[in-house]
Amino acid sequence: MPCAVTQQRWALGIEYDGGPFYGFQRQRQSPTVQACLEDALSQVANERIRVHASGRTDAGVHALGQVVHFDATPHRDERAWLLGGQTHLHPGVAIRWVRPVSDEFHARYSARARHYRYRILNRLSRSAIHRDRAYWVHQSLDADSMHRAAQALVGEHDFTSFRAAGCQARNPIRSVEAVRVRREADEVVMDIQANAFLYHMVRNIVGSLVLIGRGERPEVWLTELLAAKDRRQSGMTAPAHGLYFISALYDSAWGLPSEHAMDRAEALS
Repeated sequence: MPCAVTQQRWALGIEYDGGPFYGFQRQRQSPTVQACLEDALSQVANERIRVHASGRTDAGVHALGQVVHFDATPHRDERAWLLGGQTHLHPGVAIRWVRPVSDEFHARYSARARHYRYRILNRLSRSAIHRDRAYWVHQSLDADSMHRAAQALVGEHDFTSFRAAGCQARNPIRSVEAVRVRREADEVVMDIQANAFLYHMVRNIVGSLVLIGRGERPEVWLTELLAAKDRRQSGMTAPAHGLYFISALYDSAWGLPSEHAMDRAEALS
């Protein structure tokens, strides 16, 4: 009798420059991170590989710690997947680590939280180097005021006021674990961690915080927006190129690298 064909499930940590891609998810004709990664891994495996991500990012959004998983029949070790995959990848995508995982692991459904960062270049002159890496705001921003206002987001809330019209999520309720806004030289940086995010949620939050940072809205305004449950009342959608998917967070039992996790104490420091 022929031997049964067995598959091994693998988890990968990847980073990418979102600029050259039309988002993570595979689309017809348009270059995407998923298509690029699947094509590279398929060449290593000599069979068609399908990857599943911890979260889908939009066109122009970057990632430092995106996590994906895939199943493969051919035996390859971690080094072969990493170096072989790198050989065939677009230069805007890189594999950071590879781990074998059990069949119960799922990059999306096993994740307990996601961590995003948004970078704002806050100075009078624009940047040639960071033009596709941060949102340029030339008006002075009060990062401390933005941080205090953002604490209203922590906890479980209805985030309808920060939900894009095209959002397909069935439920607007999300639980934000931590959020921090700080100034680093001529940048204002927001980190936010939640169990999950709605479509354009982070970028819509940033658009509203910018109005608070410029003194055009009071700090209490974010609390009022949550209560309003009306996207039309909140700020603009901040540009995609300032947004970074920092990491997906998993229970230690999965044995994956633990990077960039936020906690409530850190956010308030």
